[in-house]
Amino acid sequence: MNRPVTDAHLVTTGAATVAATVVADPAIPKVGPTTSKASSSKAQARGWLQLNAPMTEWSGRRVWLVGASTGIGLACAEALRAAGAQVVVSARKPQGVKDWAAKDAGVQWQEMDVSDPDQVKATARALLAQGPIDLVVYAAGYYKAQRATDIDLQNLLQHDTVNYQGALQVISAVLPSMLARQSGHISVLSSVAGWRGLPNGLAYGPTKAALTHLAETLYLDLQDHGIGVSVVNPGFVATPLTAQNEFTMPALISPAQAASEMLKGWARGEFDIHFPKRFTFWLKLLRLLPYRLYFPLVRKFTGL
Repeated sequence: MNRPVTDAHLVTTGAATVAATVVADPAIPKVGPTTSKASSSKAQARGWLQLNAPMTEWSGRRVWLVGASTGIGLACAEALRAAGAQVVVSARKPQGVKDWAAKDAGVQWQEMDVSDPDQVKATARALLAQGPIDLVVYAAGYYKAQRATDIDLQNLLQHDTVNYQGALQVISAVLPSMLARQSGHISVLSSVAGWRGLPNGLAYGPTKAALTHLAETLYLDLQDHGIGVSVVNPGFVATPLTAQNEFTMPALISPAQAASEMLKGWARGEFDIHFPKRFTFWLKLLRLLPYRLYFPLVRKFTGL
C-alpha cells in the first residue's frame, strides 16, 4: 500500500556563518538592499511581520489562475470571484469552468497547456492586451507516487514539466509587464511535500521543493520593485490528486477551506502561506531535525 508524500526540509545556519560564506564564495549571488527611497518607504509602511503588501480589497483586481479547473485552484477562483475579483481560469480541460464563465461576465475561461511554451506566451500576451494582471496564481500540478526502487524517468520528467517548468513559463510571460508597472503579485502553489524528502515522493517532492526555492529567490529579487511573491504550502486537501492516496490522510481539509486560508494569507501579507496549522506546525519542526534523527523517524511513522 502506497503511503505518499506530505511533509518537510531546511538547513539552518547562523547569520555570521551565512555572511562569511557569501563573502568567501563568489559563486553565491549577492543579495541586499538595492532600492530607491520610494520602495524602502513602501516596505516600512507595512507591518514588520508582513513580507508583502496585504491584499484585502479584491473589487476591480484581475487575477489569472493557472491549472485551476479543479481542486484548490478552482476553489480559489470561486473565492476570489465571490470577493469581487475578475478571474481568468486556465487549464488543459475546462471541467465546467466554461459553463461558469458563460453565466458570469467576471469569469473568463482560457484553455492552456503549461507544457506548451508557445501557448503560454500567446495566452499571456492576449490576456495582457486586455489589461494588467494584478495576481497570478500558479496552481497546475501533477502527482503520482514513485519510489527509487521502481524508478520511471518519463514520469519524473512529467512532474518537472508541469509542476516546475510550467511555473517558469507562466512567470516569465507575465513578469516583464509587472516590472514595467512596478506592481503585481505572483503566488505559486507548492506543498509541504517539498519541505523534506519522503518515501513515495521521488517525483513530486523535488518539484515542490524547487517551487519553494523559486519563490524565495523571486521575493528577494522583486521586493524592491513593488511586486509581491508568496508560496502556498498546503497539507492534505481533498482533490483529484490526493484521491490516489490509499491511506487515511491526517488533518484533511476541503478545497474551499484551502482557498479561504490562501485569501487570509494574502490579506495578512504573508510570504509562506501554510495550512492547516495543526498539521504544518509539526512538519516545520521536523525540518529542524538532523538527518540522524529525521530518517529513522520517517521510517517509523511511514513504515517505508
